[in-house]
Amino acid sequence: MTIDAWLLERLVCPATRTPLRYDAEREELVSEAAGVAYPVRDGVPVLLVEAARPLDTASSRT
Repeated sequence: MTIDAWLLERLVCPATRTPLRYDAEREELVSEAAGVAYPVRDGVPVLLVEAARPLDTASSRT
């Protein structure tokens, strides 16, 4: 699964309003600024702060 480049350019973190990075391996949108990752379920980004998981610093750097 991949996120359309046009869409990815327009998506921002709902908490910080900063750009997101797509992690294809984990199927998540990563907000480095907020230190969280938002899931992508069935190709649909779930940009809810409540749905985000905290990043662990070791695996968030790719």
